[in-house]
Amino acid sequence: MLNIVLFGPPGAGKGTQSAKLIEKYGLIHLSTGDIFRANIKGGTELGNLAKSFIDKGQLVPDEVTIGMLAGEVNKNPGAKGFIFDGFPRTQAQAKALDELLASKSTAISMMLALEVEEEELRKRLLLRGKDSGRADDQNPEVIQNRINVYNGETMPVKDFYTAQGKYKGINGIGEIESIFTNLCQAIEA
Repeated sequence: MLNIVLFGPPGAGKGTQSAKLIEKYGLIHLSTGDIFRANIKGGTELGNLAKSFIDKGQLVPDEVTIGMLAGEVNKNPGAKGFIFDGFPRTQAQAKALDELLASKSTAISMMLALEVEEEELRKRLLLRGKDSGRADDQNPEVIQNRINVYNGETMPVKDFYTAQGKYKGINGIGEIESIFTNLCQAIEA
């Protein structure tokens, strides 16, 4: 089973690249962002709770996120593998994900990290905000807070997977196809 953590700051291109990886490798896409947005759009209790954190550029609490993710993994018992997009974001979540996958007799195969400089991220997110209508992509202060949260709280996940020999950094600047080729080479290496 091929289980990939696709990692990178907001605006790095995780959504774009995960769609291409899913098609090529037949993986199930588990995006915490998509799961949150579906719950928010549906007006669920969990969605409203998640929204209160997302609107401030803060991380949704681990127990909420992990519970939702476990439900999604359980819905796909015959999967060839999963691509985790936007999760884990903390070492505690990474450990919980390892435990969840171990209970299914599998594990994370690798962490692919799209690496993009902050100025480029800000440009991409503001541009995306004009097209998507997402409030969290239109406010420069919220964007900077999201980047700061990523750098401060999420980057330790890199250390977690580096210690396991599973971290692979990929340059996230350039043409979509060339970035995709680099991701595939990392998977198949």
